[in-house]
Amino acid sequence: MQFKYFIFAFGLAAALTLSASAHHSHGQYDLATWTPFEGVVKEIHYLNPHSWIYLEVKDAKSGAPVTWALEAASPREIEGNGVKQDHVKSGDRIKVRCHLLINGANGCLLGYVTPLHGDQARGAGVEREWD
Repeated sequence: MQFKYFIFAFGLAAALTLSASAHHSHGQYDLATWTPFEGVVKEIHYLNPHSWIYLEVKDAKSGAPVTWALEAASPREIEGNGVKQDHVKSGDRIKVRCHLLINGANGCLLGYVTPLHGDQARGAGVEREWD
């Protein structure tokens, strides 16, 4: 009888593990290529399971402002990489390196952020990992 409970618990643990790994799939991104660009932070949301930066970037062809959605890790993971929440704020200019969406939409999996706001106490000029 105890063996049945062990098998049930093992099966449940395996199912939960598989669903968790599926949730964190990055299959919609071009993971083979890093794309750098700069812009101004419009919004930043430190959320679980993924934080988001909405970045206003000048369109390469028209020069018009375009908003990009940058998916990052959880606040805990970002903080573990040495990033403090005051390092990047709305209105700050930043440089990023990320993996673009395969479908061509204005979004990416954020890899690295370099604040360009000039405040050394807030990490200006230091590239840090956000994934």
